Amino acid sequence: MATMPVPPGRNLRDLRRLTPARVGLGRTGAGMPTDALLAFTLDHARARDAVHAPFDVAALMQGLGTLGLEPLEVRSRARDRKDYLRRPDLGRMLDEDSRHALAARRGGPCRLAIVVGDGLSPAAVNTHAIELVRHLVPRLAAETIEIGCAVVASGARVALGDEIGAIIGAQMLVMLIGERPGLSTPDSFGAYLTFAPRPGRTDAERNCISNIHGAGLGHDEAASKIAWLVREALAREVTGVALKDESGGGTSQRIAAGSGRPDKTAV
Repeated sequence: MATMPVPPGRNLRDLRRLTPARVGLGRTGAGMPTDALLAFTLDHARARDAVHAPFDVAALMQGLGTLGLEPLEVRSRARDRKDYLRRPDLGRMLDEDSRHALAARRGGPCRLAIVVGDGLSPAAVNTHAIELVRHLVPRLAAETIEIGCAVVASGARVALGDEIGAIIGAQMLVMLIGERPGLSTPDSFGAYLTFAPRPGRTDAERNCISNIHGAGLGHDEAASKIAWLVREALAREVTGVALKDESGGGTSQRIAAGSGRPDKTAV
């Protein structure tokens, strides 16, 4: 069979300039070149380190406090990191002490709650959470939307926000969480938005903004998308596949659960 010629300007070298994906690495004999192998090993180590990085709850609590919020600290039923990785179901349920603490919080139901959870990359949360919230608060204020409750959750999967939101009576919940590290992005961060959160919500009932990191979606742009979606979700009383992101002007982009690849996060 005849070999198709590579179109001018579309060879692997050009492609490598456009993506951090491992393409056109070359080979030495039957294996990869040494520099490519060493780079892969380093990135793999960084990804593993991100999964097992300590979750800096104290710094997050302090950072949220400086933004005028009074966060509560909770944790899931996962007793430790090993438990969390082996039993995803435990990361979706609050432990009893946390349930009681949330139920006893002062104040009634709130319009919007923010939950910061460690997910599969505590390193990403430590790096991006406070800066994202810093950009988000004034955008929400411009829409006269106040964050009524802030929570920092350890051992968290995305669905843990459903139970938190139901207990505190949140009309809308934004879960900020670390995504599963990749070989090019160990510190990717995501946001999941759920209207009327309660246990049993499916991924189709959420919107996801993914790939928030230094080489991906910036804090300001992510905050703009989140604020737009929060405003529209509250107005239309829906999130998920029924709500499209039209914040970018003429382009409609569906970013409901699934398109944000929740399987790469901490569902």
